[in-house]
Amino acid sequence: MAQDGIYDIFVIGGGINGCGIARDAAGRGYSVCLAEMNDLASGTSSASTKLIHGGLRYLEYYEFRLVREALMEREVLWAAAPHIIWPLRFVLPHHAGLRPAWLLRLGLFLYDHIGGRRKLPATRTLDMTRDAAARPLKSLYTRAFEYSDCWVNDARLVALNARDAADRGALIRTRSKVTAARRDADGWTLQVEDVLTGAVETVRARLVVNAAGPWVDEVLTGVAGLKTAHNVRLVQGSHIVVRKKFDDPRAYFFQNTDGRIIFAIPYEQEFTLIGTTDQDYHGDPAKVAITAAETDYLCAAASEYFAAPVQRADVVWSYSGVRPLYDDGASKAQEATRDYVLKSDAPEGLAPLMNIFGGKITTYRRLAEHMLEKIEEKLGARGKPWTATGTLPGGDFPADGFAAQLQRLKADYPFLEPRHAYRLVRLYGTRAWVLLGKAASSADLGQHFGWDLYAAEVHYLIAQEWAMTAQDVLWRRTKIGLHVTDAQAEALDTFMAQTVQRPSQ
Repeated sequence: MAQDGIYDIFVIGGGINGCGIARDAAGRGYSVCLAEMNDLASGTSSASTKLIHGGLRYLEYYEFRLVREALMEREVLWAAAPHIIWPLRFVLPHHAGLRPAWLLRLGLFLYDHIGGRRKLPATRTLDMTRDAAARPLKSLYTRAFEYSDCWVNDARLVALNARDAADRGALIRTRSKVTAARRDADGWTLQVEDVLTGAVETVRARLVVNAAGPWVDEVLTGVAGLKTAHNVRLVQGSHIVVRKKFDDPRAYFFQNTDGRIIFAIPYEQEFTLIGTTDQDYHGDPAKVAITAAETDYLCAAASEYFAAPVQRADVVWSYSGVRPLYDDGASKAQEATRDYVLKSDAPEGLAPLMNIFGGKITTYRRLAEHMLEKIEEKLGARGKPWTATGTLPGGDFPADGFAAQLQRLKADYPFLEPRHAYRLVRLYGTRAWVLLGKAASSADLGQHFGWDLYAAEVHYLIAQEWAMTAQDVLWRRTKIGLHVTDAQAEALDTFMAQTVQRPSQ
């Protein structure tokens, strides 16, 4: 809580970086307020390829520092949230005429050895004339390489960081837009508008963190009063979701003839996720949407490999996001650095402003630690770094203990359908028991909104995770939007409009 009416740190932006910083800072004892103008993870942070990965292709651009840091984070994050992060094996077919096999082997050797891998299995070579991974592919590929990375439910990673920050004393305000910010020697004075009611509140803070993602430059000019700002290159990345293309639990890493790569990943049990694209974006980040050309590109790129072509008619859902990459002057969007840059703006006699440019979801925790080092220089140190061993809400069980948690939930709530129990443990981990409470039957879970969504889960998401609309529930806190009808979504929206009250934190 703020002391003397002034917070130590005010964070602008409720994406992964903003929430990660709020969590780390609150855990060290700083008073923190975070404002997000929409919903948590409503921008870039829910539009990723949903991987915790080193970034194999970044080795081609000599991003060794970034790749090493990201590789080291894989097992740290897996241990922190084993309900929403888990190991995934990737099959990289050797494509004649593209990157030679020796180069792929070299890259994968570095991948295995520079990142402190302990639990994740090492790379191996596959004989594609015998391995099951070849079944959905064209018969052109005789050899492939299989390596390890991790899957992440990206939007839930953001929500859980926000929940943990709030549990440690931070104030998390969604649908709250910072409209003005002015500073003097004593701190910042910010105007925060409730976008639902129009009410404006004045908030004071000693230091401001600009974690606004694609809007980071806009915050500098439109809120903080700078005349000009150009620090990020906006790059659009789009994905398509199609009905399941293969039964194998492994994902695929496909090289394209234009030098780019795409992934084809098992998604939500019944689907395959294909992406991503990379192209410069010049519009409003809030209005980004996949283009027809991107859809055709992803279909064509995947069809180069799959025996059964991917066609537009196969697409059941698509999403698009804008990556705010640090503008390092690269000529091509896919070559722009994915590393992050933290810049302090602290003129003599004025309160500090800390800006985040770039970054990737895998390295959010380390980015937060580096930001806290800079904050300590301005505000003085409080607690020590702690997130390397701290678990996220619901993740307080062994990294390899998901199956045991699932069996325990089924035993405690035998009325749950297997699919429903699996989904609850995957999304909520040990907090599934909090969500279900004393329920002894499906009827005890309240109104049914389609698929396996009941009022009990909606109430939990409203009370614990700042959900306010059907969109928040169906597409960010869960992916049940893939399964419900428009009428069911409208019924949920009506229910939530009647139920939601502005949470205090």
